[in-house]
Amino acid sequence: MPRSVNSVAKRARRKKVLKQAKGYFGRRKNVWTVAKNAVDKAMLYSYRDRRNKKRTFRALWITRINAGAREHGLSYSQFIGKLKANEIELNRKVLADLAMNHPEAFKAVIEKVK
Repeated sequence: MPRSVNSVAKRARRKKVLKQAKGYFGRRKNVWTVAKNAVDKAMLYSYRDRRNKKRTFRALWITRINAGAREHGLSYSQFIGKLKANEIELNRKVLADLAMNHPEAFKAVIEKVK
């Protein structure tokens, strides 16, 4: 019995990876083995950085809240502690937006917790 190979599926798999490698420089975009490695690495980075993005944004929000709080004589930790004590449940994303884009509203929140 002759050997059976599924060339259609093989070609489809390779075309899929080469399509993902579109826009890469040099052999990374058109040589199968190089493109496969480049795409694998890119997928690994994208998976990792979807998680890192959350950390980065939280750090940015904390920096903005700290800057806004210090303008009114509080440190970040004092401000967050007083928010918890007064049972004001605003998350860091909202607080950072208030501190950055609506300073009068942020000042009202600070006056409320003082």
